Amino acid sequence: MLVSIDNMPEKILIGKVRKYYDKIGVIAVDLTGEVGVGDRISIEKDDKKVEQKVKSIQIEHIDVNKGFSGDSIGIKVDEPVEEGSDVYKLV
Repeated sequence: MLVSIDNMPEKILIGKVRKYYDKIGVIAVDLTGEVGVGDRISIEKDDKKVEQKVKSIQIEHIDVNKGFSGDSIGIKVDEPVEEGSDVYKLV
């Protein structure tokens, strides 16, 4: 799904937050699209939206540069998010 509003970045749905680990500030994301270190993402559920740059990605506690559809990845987040949130890549 691609969404565009004038003067705003387009966003592509790339996954859903399966789990939020509050003590370490990490989300587990089941990917339906591709995301890489350095990409900007938006994590959204209901009225809450968190936008940030992806600083690191892990798969099974190993640092990787990219995650692909079908991967389950970990991303460090700047603020709390809710499980079940949609994750979009901003382009």
